[in-house]
This record gives sequence, structure tokens and C-alpha cells, in this order.
Amino acid sequence: MRHLTLTWSTVPLSVAGLLLSTVPAIAQPAEPIDYTVSFPAPHTHYVDVVAEVPTDGAAEIELMMAVWTPGSYLVREFARHVENVRGQAPDGTALSVVKTQKNRWQITTEGHPRVIVSYQVYGREMSVRTNWIETDFAMLNGAPTFLTLADETEPRPHDVTLELPAHWYRSMTGLTPRQDRGPHSYRAVDFDTLVDTPIVTGDPAIYEFAVDEVPHLLVNVGESSVWHGSESARDVETLTREIRDLWGQLPYDRYLFLNMITEAGGGLEHRNSTLLMTSRWATSSRSRYLRWLALVSHELFHAWNVKQLRPLELGPFNYEREVHTESLWIVEGVTSYYDDLLVHRAGLSSREEYLEALSGQIESLQTTPGREVQPLALSSYDAWIKYYRADENSPNTSVSYYTKGAVVAFLLDMRIRTATGGARTLDDLLRTAYERYSGERGYTPAEFRATAAEVAGVDLSSWFQRTVDGTGELDYDEALQWLGLELVGPPPDEEQGWVGLRARNAGGRLLVSQVRRDTPARTAGFNVDDEILAIGDHRVLPAEWNERIAAFAPGTDLPVLIARRGELRELVVRVEAAPAEQWELAPLESPSRDQQGRMDAWLGPEVEPQ
Repeated sequence: MRHLTLTWSTVPLSVAGLLLSTVPAIAQPAEPIDYTVSFPAPHTHYVDVVAEVPTDGAAEIELMMAVWTPGSYLVREFARHVENVRGQAPDGTALSVVKTQKNRWQITTEGHPRVIVSYQVYGREMSVRTNWIETDFAMLNGAPTFLTLADETEPRPHDVTLELPAHWYRSMTGLTPRQDRGPHSYRAVDFDTLVDTPIVTGDPAIYEFAVDEVPHLLVNVGESSVWHGSESARDVETLTREIRDLWGQLPYDRYLFLNMITEAGGGLEHRNSTLLMTSRWATSSRSRYLRWLALVSHELFHAWNVKQLRPLELGPFNYEREVHTESLWIVEGVTSYYDDLLVHRAGLSSREEYLEALSGQIESLQTTPGREVQPLALSSYDAWIKYYRADENSPNTSVSYYTKGAVVAFLLDMRIRTATGGARTLDDLLRTAYERYSGERGYTPAEFRATAAEVAGVDLSSWFQRTVDGTGELDYDEALQWLGLELVGPPPDEEQGWVGLRARNAGGRLLVSQVRRDTPARTAGFNVDDEILAIGDHRVLPAEWNERIAAFAPGTDLPVLIARRGELRELVVRVEAAPAEQWELAPLESPSRDQQGRMDAWLGPEVEPQ
């Protein structure tokens, strides 16, 4: 909205009077919703919320709870954990509350300018998108915690005051502190900010560092004596500087790494913070620690890629229905390409460790039959009904926009480098796109592709058609030739049998867990949850299955006794040789000087990790 400013000392009084009668009144800012959040019995996993809600003179108001949270594309029905929604007037008089939809409540105001709404939320789901409350700490996300006024079209502030148990000394959040209200009081300028800003309370260990004079805090909940706090904070600072160098600036004025050391996993990005979950033993294992650093890298990278540079569809949000986009491969896949890469560029992993991580993504993609069924763009669009609702058949019908997106990002990086003789890279594409589309509007798929073609200096339409819109096999040759790499692996054992069936030990029972497309097991008619009892006339135990199958020569027909829902039957499976899985990236034995230079330009000079 544009505001008209008048300097009355320079305007004649008569004109001023005319202006007063013709200039429309400037809209006043909306009154805030004011929440008080308390934990009277945290061991029961409940949080109590009392909200003072302005009515704006309406006879009735309607409150709603979000059904999903950004960054996690699934309708999760958070309202299922809400209990005892009650309304009252400021004088304590009870007001009528009627539930009108699965996540909405209508409250009669009886003419009061503000009403008080109270409710409880149960929180015992250890994930980065939900709530967890226990004796020692609480972790709250906005979407599953706060009711707000439904159908509002203008931003409204949301104030939050926390009342903490005596042994919880700190509250950590990216919300703006309300200094006028004392400790543990915060403001969100609108509901989007409230949803996008988790809150952690308890007694965490805090490590602070500054990059470009901007404060960053690593907040470790559950550090105990096992997690290496100081060392992890040092490495997070190094990583933050590397990511800042790629983008050229920081998009926030303060950032929190809320690191929940809770024997769980996952991460979720926010505008000025991230919520992470890990094991206390992660710093004691090199491989697990590198995975944690990659998680930190991934979520921090999102502060630019999605929180600023975003697809057109991802904001403003409708929190009551799905928001589809074909560009999650850019949001998550490109970020998944950079997470391990930036850990390496920061000097925190070796070249061998990085190539192993990228090889793992390639192998995961190339051993997923669904890559030949679902295009990458459709994988993004269908995240709501496929990626977050995976079942035993998902590998046969779908592909991960994280995994294939990362591999496509790698190939796009090399496509740009090859087309420009190494003068431009995917880094340049991201910076250019950020400059153009990191405002309020966002980008369309066509705009991102056009920007990529502009940076590469060549037409990429057929390239995107094959890699993003199609289901054909990806072509690695250009990238491998540019870098002096090859895909290697153990040669297939022509004498070792294989049927392509995955099984699990379920309390001493050998149950089929997955039957992949185009395998002997699929042809033979195995079903998920079949119990495998015997091969021929001989009992087979869970620990023996793989070894037994491997002992049969390819071409052998094996009778396998199974139990399907308690009924015995025999299936005959034709044993085949295991397919070659040569998906490990390795440098050529004698790369050219140009290839060595290109590898260094991509990964940086080879040095010992810090």
C-alpha cells in the first residue's frame, strides 16, 4: 500500500480541509493475536495455549489450524492433537464454540472486542515438523501449535509469551524478542512467520559465532558429555562461511541451528533458523559426522534456495490444502547436490569422501526401477501423494526428487561448464536466479530453465526434456569426460545366483519386504509379506536366505515353499546372475592435465580435511 504524506505547514488551511475530506483514511495495522504458552505438566507431553483474539467487531469469528507445514509436503492433520477448545469473554463469561470443519472452530463473540480462547495440544512426535514436550525440554513448531483467524487477507502480528517450568532456563527461537514484555516473549509479524519459526525451550548448550558480523548460534539440546560441542560449532562456522561465499551475502540478520540430539533424524529449513535431529554418537563416527555436516549444509543452503529464491507456487501459502509445484527438484535436489559438495569445499571432507557421497546418490537412483516410470517434474508435483506416502511398491513406481534432483544438478553443473569452457557453473546460475527471482514473486519452471540456458549460452530445452520431463536413462558421459572420471564397481559374479527379492527377519520369520520390477522374484509371483519357509525340501532360516540363493548357479529353477496369510503354496523362481552395479565414481588412471584442472576447479585443490 502506498502512503500519502502531507506537510501541513506548506498547505493553505482551506486546501488542507479539502484534502482531509477527500484523502482516504490510511488503514490501521491489525491488532495482534496474543498467545500465552505454558507447560504445567510437561511429563504428560501437553502444552497449554491461551490466545487473546481480536474480533474486529464481528459477531462470530472462526479459528483454524494449519493442516501442513512448509518444507514437508504432506497433509498431516495437526488438529488431531488439539483438545478442549474453549472460549470466554474478558470477564470470564463462557462463549459458544462450535467445530465447523476438521481444523476450524467458530466462536460467538457477543460483541466483545477481544475473546479468550484456550486449548491443549498433545506433543510427542519426534520429528522436525511436529511437537515434542517432555520433562527436560519442549520443541514446538508453529503449524501444529497455534490456532489463528481463518481467511484473513492482510498480515496480522502474532505475539507469543512462554511460561516455563523452573528448571527450563532458556527459550531459543528466530522470532523477534518483545523487550517490553520481559524474557520469553516474542513477536511474529504475521502467521507465515509464526509457522516458519520453531521454538525450543529447556537448558541447551549454546555456541555463538559471527559471520559478516551476523550472529549465528548452534543450540545443542541433549548434548550431555558425548557430543563434541566446540568442535561441531567450529565446523558449522567454517561451513557457514563457505555457503556465504557461494551466494555472496547473508539473507538474514541472525541465524539459529536448533540441533536436537535426540536419537532421531531429519532437518527442516526456516527463514532464519533450522531444526535438526541427530544422534549423540554422530560426532564419534567419521561417516555419521559427515552426514550430520551435510544435513547442516543442506538446511542452511535453504535459507537462500527456497526461503528467498523459490518457485512461484511456494508462497503465499494456503495452509489448508496442498500446494503443488514441479520445481521441488530445484528446491531439494539442487540443495542435495550442494550439501556434501560444500562440506568438501569447506575442507571438512576429503575428495574421496565426497566422491563416495555423490556415488551413493547415483547408485541409489540407478538401482530404483521407478526412475523409468516417473519423470522428475512429476515426482516434484506428486510429492503430496507419493514421496511422503511411500510403501513397498514405491521403488517400482516413483523416483525421489531429492536423489534424482541431486544427480541432475550435478549433470547440469557439468553441462554449463562444458558449454562455457569452464567459464560458468551452476553456482553462477543460482546467483543469477537469486538476483532475479528472490523477491516476492518467485520463478516458474520456464523462467528457471531460460536462465540456465542464458548462463550456459546454449539451448537447454532438449536437455531438460530428457532429464526432468522424461524417464529415459541419464547420460553421464559428458560429465565424466569433462572431469576425468569413470564409473566403476566390482564385476558381476557370473556364478553367483540372484533373484532380486528383499526380505526381513521378523521375529525369526523370513518375510518378503520388497519385490522390485523386472526381477526373477517378480516373475515368479512373490508378494510382500509372504513368509519364506523352505527352498526345495530344506528349511531356510532368515540369516541363511541370501547365502543360499547365491550358492545356486544362474539358470537354476528353485521351488520355494511360502506361507501366504497362513496358506502354504510353492513358487518356482528362475535364478539369474546378479546385475552389474558399477556406480562408483573414480578418477581415470591417467587423466589429462585439462581434466585435472577441471576437477580442481569443481572441487578445489585436494587437501587434507580439517
